[in-house]
Amino acid sequence: MSGLDQARFREVLGHFATGITIVTAMDEGEPVGFSCQSFAALSLDPPMVILAPAKTSTSWPRIARAGAFCVNILAEHQEAVCRAFAVSGGNKFDGVDWTPGITGAPLIAGSLAAVECTLGAIYEGGDHELVTGHVVTMEIGEGSPLLFYRSGFGRFVA
Repeated sequence: MSGLDQARFREVLGHFATGITIVTAMDEGEPVGFSCQSFAALSLDPPMVILAPAKTSTSWPRIARAGAFCVNILAEHQEAVCRAFAVSGGNKFDGVDWTPGITGAPLIAGSLAAVECTLGAIYEGGDHELVTGHVVTMEIGEGSPLLFYRSGFGRFVA
């Protein structure tokens, strides 16, 4: 890693609190998804978002193949859902309440917000890919966000 210590890099950047999302899609009639904290707004005109899935993800290639996805922004009560989608393999949707959005991608019940997108461009980003999404519709739920800070989960208190 270019002379920088990976553990120190993770420690320092861990001081930046992020929200947590689950990126979902339908692949050949089956729901697929993964937890993602590398997500942000990219453009207002046109409305676009960006996310950064790991190249080692087994879910991401299936989502990319679908051509459309939903970014489910998690609420503070969804830590268990986040953990379930953070592991590789298995049926991540087991016991998860969801409905198909207009793109067909799963909208996870109880999420703070949902942003449905069509797939834009995919760029090289080291051990991750940088992915743009063109927003087609959005929904807002209720509650407060689930946050990730210094390798742990927390909540926002105003």
